[in-house]
Amino acid sequence: MTADTTTPRPPEGRYGRGGDGESDRRLKVVGAVCGVLGLGLIAWMGGSYLLRESKINGSVPTFQVLSDSEVQLHLTVRKGEGQAGSCTVRSQGDDHAVVGVADFPVPAAGKTYEATVTLRTTARGTTAELLGCTPAE
Repeated sequence: MTADTTTPRPPEGRYGRGGDGESDRRLKVVGAVCGVLGLGLIAWMGGSYLLRESKINGSVPTFQVLSDSEVQLHLTVRKGEGQAGSCTVRSQGDDHAVVGVADFPVPAAGKTYEATVTLRTTARGTTAELLGCTPAE
């Protein structure tokens, strides 16, 4: 009794062509181009984020409702040295209607600015949020 030591092969032409060196090279080139384009996109997005960060950014970490017509909030701003601007904040009531909006100036001195400011409202405010900060022109 003899054992057959050859490995079985699929029928010729049934499952497509075998490995092709030319198509392998093309696939590698396409992969390299996609990789370079992907890295370029990531670098562009990171650069635009850093440029946006270098302008003026703020937040309202805490607020307190003082009365039906006032909301006191803590405004924190990060900015470039010597960059002045203003930050817009708003307050909304229970029904989500805007009850107060105001712009607060940010002086040019320093890299950070913190202030406790009072926002006047037309009805009782339940929120205080920063809409955005814009640099002075």
